[in-house]
Amino acid sequence: MAPLRRMVLIFGGLLVAGPLLGAVPPRLELEPDYPSLVAQVLIASPSMSDPRFNRTVILMVQHSKDGAFGITINRPLGEHSLAQLLALLGESGGSADDKVRIFAGGPVQPGVCLVVHSTDYNRSSTVAVKEVASVTPCREVLGDMARKGGPQKALVAFGYAGWAPGQLEGELARNDWLTVAADPDLVFDVRREEVWTQAMERRDR
Repeated sequence: MAPLRRMVLIFGGLLVAGPLLGAVPPRLELEPDYPSLVAQVLIASPSMSDPRFNRTVILMVQHSKDGAFGITINRPLGEHSLAQLLALLGESGGSADDKVRIFAGGPVQPGVCLVVHSTDYNRSSTVAVKEVASVTPCREVLGDMARKGGPQKALVAFGYAGWAPGQLEGELARNDWLTVAADPDLVFDVRREEVWTQAMERRDR
């Protein structure tokens, strides 16, 4: 079994990973007056009791009264070739030298593959995270990346973090999470082992 496919199967506990690579989490209805955390990052507090989120930093993609979801940006699983990812989709393209970073995006639907990318790329299914970043299903982005028409910066995430209505607010009230405004540098450029520390330092600026 190819290393990437084995990683996906083990990580997600899945029998079939390929079809889920084109799946997306549901979109939430946004309300103008809701105190949304979209385009901020959640920073796991030092007192976080859930070991799954120890020193985790999550880019908030959507947040409304109906719930929230975000993608973890500092849990790298390694680098794999674009050709391997496309093969999981049943498609060909990309050279063996084209590498993309693979991340554990969160514990919800770990077979769902999403690309967090720079705002220079847009498709009909793209969700804009204000001016910070955008999110698009893997199936649409990877083919364009193979044809050198994708975004300038990208990270590939399997799974995401999701909250039911009121759940995130309860966790914030317990001080499980700290928040700070995100920026493209934190999302894409800071060394991944330094993201949590840098996010904490941004709170003090």
